[in-house]
This record gives sequence, C-alpha cells and structure tokens, in this order.
Amino acid sequence: MNRMIIATAITVGVSVVAISAAGQRGGAGRGGQQGPPPTARAAAPVDLTGYWVSVVTEDWRWRMVTPQKGDYSSVPLNAVGRQIADTWDLAKDKANHEECKAFGAAGIIRLPMRLQITWQDDNTLKLETDAGQQTRLFHFSAAPAQPGERTWQGYSTAEWYKQPQAAGLGFGGGGGRGFAGGNLKVVTTNMKAGYLRKNGVPYSENAGLTEYFNRHDEPNGDQWITVTSVIEDPKYLNQPFLLSTSFKKERDGSKWHPTPCEIDPPRD
Repeated sequence: MNRMIIATAITVGVSVVAISAAGQRGGAGRGGQQGPPPTARAAAPVDLTGYWVSVVTEDWRWRMVTPQKGDYSSVPLNAVGRQIADTWDLAKDKANHEECKAFGAAGIIRLPMRLQITWQDDNTLKLETDAGQQTRLFHFSAAPAQPGERTWQGYSTAEWYKQPQAAGLGFGGGGGRGFAGGNLKVVTTNMKAGYLRKNGVPYSENAGLTEYFNRHDEPNGDQWITVTSVIEDPKYLNQPFLLSTSFKKERDGSKWHPTPCEIDPPRD
C-alpha cells in the first residue's frame, strides 16, 4: 500500500512540475515571454484570396453604362460637387490622359469587373482589378503611412475586424447576416481626386474611404464577398456616401481579362 501511495505522489508531482514549466514558458500576463504576434495571413479569420466577379443587382444604370452628364441621383453631392459634375467633359479627360479618374479607390469597386486577391507577403494583401488594371495594397503593419505622392489607389491600412452578428444589416448576398463573422476593415487615404461614377461625379483629394470586406458562404456552396464602402469628402459631399457591393467567387482565372482604363460615351 505504501508503495502505491509513493508512486501516485511521484506521478502527481511530475504532472505539477510539467504544468508549472509550461506556464513559465507561455505565461502571457504572468511575466512569461511572448512570442512574436501572428502575421496577418496567419491571423486571417476568413480567406479572401481567389478570383471574384461583381454581381450587379442594383444601380444598373450607373454601373453598367456611362450615365449622362448631370445624372448624380442618390449621391449626396453639395452645391460645389454638383457644379463639378455638371461640367464633366469626357473629351477633356481623354486629352489629358485622365481616363483613370473613374478607376480610383473610391469609385472602382462599383465598376462591373473581376477581382484577383492574393497575399503579396504575410502582412500585405493585394487586390487587383481587371477593369483598369489597378492594384490596391492593404497594409496590416501598425506603422503609420508615410506621406508621399497621391495615387489613384492611395494608401490603405488594414486590420481584421470582428463584430458580433447584428440583425438588420443584410447588405446582400449573405442571407441578412450582415457583419457577422470576420471582416477585413480597410482605411484608404492619400488618394488623387477622382470620380465616384464614370460621368464625372467627383470626389476630392481630401476624401477618405473606409471599407469592410465580409466573406460569407451559402448552403449551396456559393462563396461571396460583400464590400461595404463609406466615402467621406468634406469638399464635395454633404454627408457620408454609403455603398454595398457584392462579388461571387469563380472557380479559376479563366475569365480574367485585364483591360486599361477606358470610359465609353454616355448612351442617348
């Protein structure tokens, strides 16, 4: 009996020592040393990589064709913004080689197109568009952006953004699940002035863009990304401009067809 008690005590003692040692090695918050934080790719709550095609179920007349000059319905333009839109000149844009003004970060997400999303490195997500052949880089680094030359796509900082499921936020393609699950939050600044629509509806270089990329899967196997965009521009908008855009995942890149920035004249 004494031998059994001694053996049991030794076993318990070894277990306690092992647990204590493990706590000392990984004891975050108890004085233990922490390892490096996981990279953005390793920490990703959802997989956004692959080829995605835009599904146009709303705003057809503004998204699928170039609207007539002065058609800025539903955009909260102020008086200055409306004046700029009313003087849009496609021929002048082409002569100045500014066809890409409608393909900047604040406007391009609404164009009918395909996306290719890949990891450029462990902390930089790359989004490429076949329309306009634009490339956006989403930087997860906590380092602040270094001011530099303004570009069509600006400078984007990103973070994985989690929020409890909220009722009534169904932004399309997701069965009303809204922001449920893991989202990518992207904040873009340092943009060149561009167009919210192909017909010269403006945003200024002071504009800021915040986007939420939400991945959601359907029971039939379809995979979707819903991008909720908030555009704020104190120069041309009298309130934030909220948009929701849906993309469906494709099997591969067989339909990927990059084309340069181009704007067709409005239809009569």
